[in-house]
Amino acid sequence: MIPFSHLTTAGGIFSLIRDGYASSRADLARLTGLAPSTITLRVDELLSHGYVSESGQGASRGGRRPRALTVADAGTYVAGVDLGGRHATIVLSDAAGVVLSSRRTAIDITRSPEVVLRGVHREILDAGLAHPDRTLVGIGLSVPGPVSAPEGRVISPSRMPGWNGIDPAAVLGGLAGVPVRAENDANAVAFAEFIAGGRRTRQMIVVKAGSSIGLGIIADGALYRGARGLAGDVSHTAVADGPHVLCSCGRFGCLDAVAGGRSIVAALATAGLVVDDVSEVAALARDAHPLATRLLRESGLRTGAVLATIVSFFNPERLVIGGGLSAVDAFVAGIRSSVYDLCLPMSTAGLDIVESASGWEAGARGVAALVLEDLLDPTTIDRALRAA
Repeated sequence: MIPFSHLTTAGGIFSLIRDGYASSRADLARLTGLAPSTITLRVDELLSHGYVSESGQGASRGGRRPRALTVADAGTYVAGVDLGGRHATIVLSDAAGVVLSSRRTAIDITRSPEVVLRGVHREILDAGLAHPDRTLVGIGLSVPGPVSAPEGRVISPSRMPGWNGIDPAAVLGGLAGVPVRAENDANAVAFAEFIAGGRRTRQMIVVKAGSSIGLGIIADGALYRGARGLAGDVSHTAVADGPHVLCSCGRFGCLDAVAGGRSIVAALATAGLVVDDVSEVAALARDAHPLATRLLRESGLRTGAVLATIVSFFNPERLVIGGGLSAVDAFVAGIRSSVYDLCLPMSTAGLDIVESASGWEAGARGVAALVLEDLLDPTTIDRALRAA
């Protein structure tokens, strides 16, 4: 079987190199079924236009060692920005997706979009000063709210007053003068996990559990966004037997209202223990605070109850738990308990339930990678080569 027989153009060949499937001309011939002479034509075209480079020695499969193909360093960079309630994480990466630098900066997401995005633009320019020999060519923006497709507008965000209906990519793009892609934060984290796993896990659910709870889905090796870009928005799913707590959507008992980090902060405040955010809740639990630990385990159980339905329906290979609450054993244990208790064994057979490996940069890394996917899409490269 020839796994990538459909990738026969120069752009398709480039995608195999970019995604780590091929590092030599021999790899490309084996994966696509193309004749070595055709592979040589495609690779030479990519070399001459600066998309790939060929140097050094690759791994031998017997006989002479091949020269290694890699994505060329074009002297450019993209910025990935992950907006949170109080902080923005900014990652700069080159065309191959290698992180050049990263930083966190304080923001207030409740301010107007124009104010927040002007501040983000200044931070990107400031971060870029460390790389004066490189040119900014694109920005990815991860936001903590639903983003419609294909319009790219923020839809009814619970934590972002004044952002409803805003096209943040258009606002930031107008400031920066480069293409901008806006994406929901859980989708960005899901794509980061997909990339971190070498694009090998083709069916995966990634839950981002922090102040709110969201879900990203990788289906058949691609980010699944649904008909309008809102797939995975589980924050307003009703939790069976959950407490009668009013949600920002106006209903009672939604997952966000009974299990999100903000609900735990509020419950601790009611008990006379004032904490500012999820990171402080997690710190209390790691310090064996009994109430914080109990609330986090209950949150995990309720989140797991919602995830169990999705696992049974979607039958993923892997369930990844990310976000600020993923570092707390009690929360993760609650999710595992509910999923294994509420799913049939055939749904969880072979299912890996793991904590995120991407860390605090996950959202920014993921959305930066999505921008590179857009800029270096096979059809885009083929179009550019035809024009040249």
